[in-house]
Amino acid sequence: MLRTVPTDLFLGGDWAAAENGATFPVHDPATGKVLTEVADASPADAARALDAAVAAGPEWAATAPRERGELLRAAFEAVTARAEEFTLLMSLEMGKALPESRAEARYGAEFLRWFSEEAVRIAGRYTHSPAGTGRILVTKQPVGPCLAITPWNFPLAMGTRKIAPALAAGCTMLVKPASATPLTMLLLARVFEEVGLPTGVLSVLPTSHAGAVTGPLLDDPRLRKLTFTGSTSVGRALAEKAGHAMLRTSMELGGNAPFLVFDDADLDAAVDGALAAKLRNGGEACTAANRIHVANSVREEFVAKLTEKMAAYRLGPGTDPDTTLGPLIDADQKDTVTTLVDDAVANGARVRLGGKVPDGPGWFYPATVLDDVPTSARILREEVFGPVAAVAGFDTEDEAIAAANATEYGLAAYMYTRSLDRALRVSEAIESGMVGVNRGVISDVAAPFGGVKASGIGREGGHEGIEEYLETKYIAFE
Repeated sequence: MLRTVPTDLFLGGDWAAAENGATFPVHDPATGKVLTEVADASPADAARALDAAVAAGPEWAATAPRERGELLRAAFEAVTARAEEFTLLMSLEMGKALPESRAEARYGAEFLRWFSEEAVRIAGRYTHSPAGTGRILVTKQPVGPCLAITPWNFPLAMGTRKIAPALAAGCTMLVKPASATPLTMLLLARVFEEVGLPTGVLSVLPTSHAGAVTGPLLDDPRLRKLTFTGSTSVGRALAEKAGHAMLRTSMELGGNAPFLVFDDADLDAAVDGALAAKLRNGGEACTAANRIHVANSVREEFVAKLTEKMAAYRLGPGTDPDTTLGPLIDADQKDTVTTLVDDAVANGARVRLGGKVPDGPGWFYPATVLDDVPTSARILREEVFGPVAAVAGFDTEDEAIAAANATEYGLAAYMYTRSLDRALRVSEAIESGMVGVNRGVISDVAAPFGGVKASGIGREGGHEGIEEYLETKYIAFE
């Protein structure tokens, strides 16, 4: 299967080896072995890609919105037709179980369809000045050449969520995929090539030395936008650098989502929601429910039900049809999860399930439930990014809200309650860009995705997503 996946750079419409001939390995997280070697882009390659994007920019911006939309629709159809190919590839290079990869193939494709429809709905306004002194014309224009830096955990969807609105708006784009999972993005580039995307509109630049490649791009005045999904620490550094160039930025950063279960909740539904919010993508998701706060009056029943269901997850290679929980992305991530669990236990948390690294090759960590997690535990403050459910109790609604907000992050939050008044009251009080009420999966292509506080700037998806790639121009008429 890998013989059909491109491993060269996609430079403005052409496939090419790296300028210096360098490559880097892509590993299988289930075994630690090398899957293949991929071209390792250099700063010179990035400069060529930006040259191509700048050259293609005016013509692409002038392309009829309907034509841009139809091309995105064709890409949606092509990704959908090749969904199983994308599914297997993501399970190979990222490690996620096949059901998770299939879900991402569908979800990732939907951004192409959604923004194919948004391309023809870019609107301005025309009105008279309130003082009667003239007319106001407001139009929207593409930002210009963009740089997208995408993460390893959703190698298709995080690409389409950025590429689709940029192309719909009339922008050209360079994509620097995560070095751990570049193959999916290269296959997506092949799809765009096959459906006829004009030369120069898109480039994909895998590299093992991101800073050396992206740094000069951020300093180049021709680049007009940076969109990044990844850790808050890296996002802060990139935002600081982008600020010097006054680049438009979109930052989808870390999360540490609270999951609140009130005493009036449907506990069976809450357990199912917690499983979805915690174990989606094996817990390696910025929206993952990392801190599960449960009313003490129902906590034991909730934890018992949650433990029973998490115990049924089968650990194994992502490509195994029987696997429901794949490996973590690499050894460093396994060490991070291990450290956070060990710290919680040392501080008094009770292990109800898992908590021990299995023997054998690969970067596996089992489904784990921790109860009575104290506030001193690092796992309540730091993003665990693994299949660990950390449960703590609360007695009052105010305590639950305070616990939910006791973090620098503010991406996603979840709650289960039968009370509409409480749902509205708590939703308004939680410091988060997204809140799920009685549901454990909240991502939707038609909804704005993004956070507050240290979780980022801007929104992706929904009607709001395309605005991140548009500039507003005011034209004054007599």
